Amino acid sequence: MTSTAKTRTTILITGASSGLGAEMARQFASKGRDLALCARRIDRLEELRAELLAAHPSIRVAVRTLDVNDHRAVSRVFGELDDELGGLDRIVVNAGLGKGAPIGTGKPEANLETAQTNFLGALAQAEAAMELFRSRGAGHLVLVSSMSAVRGLPKAQTAYSASKAAVSAIGEGLAAELSRSPIAVTTILPGYIRTPINEKVAKTPLMADTVAGVRSMVKAIEREPRRAVVPGWPWRPIDLALRVLPQRLTGRFL
Repeated sequence: MTSTAKTRTTILITGASSGLGAEMARQFASKGRDLALCARRIDRLEELRAELLAAHPSIRVAVRTLDVNDHRAVSRVFGELDDELGGLDRIVVNAGLGKGAPIGTGKPEANLETAQTNFLGALAQAEAAMELFRSRGAGHLVLVSSMSAVRGLPKAQTAYSASKAAVSAIGEGLAAELSRSPIAVTTILPGYIRTPINEKVAKTPLMADTVAGVRSMVKAIEREPRRAVVPGWPWRPIDLALRVLPQRLTGRFL
């Protein structure tokens, strides 16, 4: 951890029923953290809760069904979980979609749904989280963006990369605003980590195993930097390259 970071004992994770969210829950549970887990699929959350409590009986795990596109529900559920666990001190905005189609090819629903969930859903979560944190003058907001946010991507990934760029912008803006505040804001940009959302990605040596990839995410979250690219290798050099290389070359990385 950095000198300004602190141990956060009560963590809310959205999109926790599978993929990155479920594995983050497992890894934070192994550290003895109390967890608030949200997702649309309550049956999956109940199964995960039973698994976590069996492995770590000393922790508390609260679960709620939540569709982040129901913006009023986001605020209500965050408040309920905050009350139930005696105060959330880290909220991980992780819920998202990976649908998409080339723009203008007659399939706008997939792109609009992705933009709605990934951007407006993330904004609603940030609003609810920051209202809690501002009220007590402390907390850690974590926004899970993507390496696809660094550079606009073509074809079926265009709307997704745009939505994740918007998530990164939320994080950058809040981090600048709160730079002298006890409230920390971290934007995480994962590269390829094996999850259901990217199971259709062509075989690539850049794909990290789920456990190892999420371990790098959790390690970065615990440090509480403003921005973290994970896993560090090879994605930090790729992050730098994406910023300066011409468009004709960047497609080789993403």
